[in-house]
Amino acid sequence: MLFTTFQFAIFLAVVLALHYALPRPARRYLLLAASLYFYMAWNPKFVLLILFLITIDFFAAKWIVSRQGAARRMALLVSLVANVGLLGWFKYANFFRETWLNLLHPGVPVAPMDIILPLGISFHTFQSISYVIDVYRGEQEVIQSYVDYSLFVAFFPQLVAGPIVRAKEFFHDYFNWAPPTAEEWQRGIYFILTGFVKKLIFADRFSMVADAYFTRPEAMPGLLQAWSGTIAFGLQIFFDFSGYTDIAIGVALLFGYHFPENFRRPYLAATVTEFWRRWHMTLSSWLRDYIYISLGGNRRGSIRTWANLMATMLLGGLWHGASWNFIIWGGYHGAALAVERVIFGRGERRGVARIPLGVITFLVVNLGWVFFRAKGLPAALFVIRQMFTGDAGKNLLTGSNLALAGVALAIALGEEYGQALTRLANGPTWARTVAAVVALLALELFTASDLAIPFVYFQF
Repeated sequence: MLFTTFQFAIFLAVVLALHYALPRPARRYLLLAASLYFYMAWNPKFVLLILFLITIDFFAAKWIVSRQGAARRMALLVSLVANVGLLGWFKYANFFRETWLNLLHPGVPVAPMDIILPLGISFHTFQSISYVIDVYRGEQEVIQSYVDYSLFVAFFPQLVAGPIVRAKEFFHDYFNWAPPTAEEWQRGIYFILTGFVKKLIFADRFSMVADAYFTRPEAMPGLLQAWSGTIAFGLQIFFDFSGYTDIAIGVALLFGYHFPENFRRPYLAATVTEFWRRWHMTLSSWLRDYIYISLGGNRRGSIRTWANLMATMLLGGLWHGASWNFIIWGGYHGAALAVERVIFGRGERRGVARIPLGVITFLVVNLGWVFFRAKGLPAALFVIRQMFTGDAGKNLLTGSNLALAGVALAIALGEEYGQALTRLANGPTWARTVAAVVALLALELFTASDLAIPFVYFQF
């Protein structure tokens, strides 16, 4: 059930109406039932998988707080094995099997096993793992109600593609729930409209260029084709994913829940380190808190710090997908972070130096997107070669594409240095009304396609 469909609009309207019509004790059952229905609309049988993991983690956390020593560690291990094991089977079994058989029998085709990847499994497993680890560390109180914990994991706005919400963030609102104010209703609608504009006008239009190029890059050789096709994908994935999370944040706010920010104008970053502080922020902080710091962080010298950065980003790359392209993409960013640590230390770049550094960072990040988007390593290497050794070729970005990119840059700069959108969202009612009308008119006039194009991160 895509956020951008009429089906979801009806679903949301019904659930909102029932949520505020029912007495407060009954609302959690409604939200849990609605969330499970939302998930089952994709594939009903996989609801058993998410309920199985919810049950394992719920009781593992209760066991952790009621036991000492080895028993606590065993409960944590059971939770980790269940989550990582099932994630590994569904997402990586074919990849590791194919890699192993190719080593044993080079050149022999390997037929993949018939395994369907459950929707959103990477997101809800990370959310569950963070809860159990936080309980183990003493940073999160154990949740006593199975229904409450189930709703935390399955809450439909963030279930499929994030943001990755921590238990302390969700349950702070849950146990101290208050109905959203008129201002929060307006902000929620503002977020939803912003997400729709990002997805239907910006992301889907750039996807036409990116898909046309990466479907058969060998049919469009040339330096400009390679760079413009890749930049089109870089813009597509940003508007697509940030649009999804804007809608998720807005929908949650209508129910009285405050989700964390997930994007903060990442393409204005002056370094790759800063990029990761602005891009998919809930995943970045998750990798930092549960992998990088657990490996030792920066506490054991420079060489160990570089190794920890590389290991964290390699795992982050593998989290995104089961292929060597994603591992290379993660390693590429890990190496960039390590090199920047040597050159710049940990501080952010300020002043006029941000402009050339920002351009360089944008190009470095987009170079990495080649491995993220290309269909296989040979295709990625072909695109990279064209970027640096191909003939001039021609730009694939049309005038309307460039105009959209220019509008996006102007808005981003206005928000970065003048908080233009924030002030608009908090401004007078007439200004917000005008903005909403303009957004709806733009959706009517400039939506890229009549088709419901899935969000990019659904595949993860």
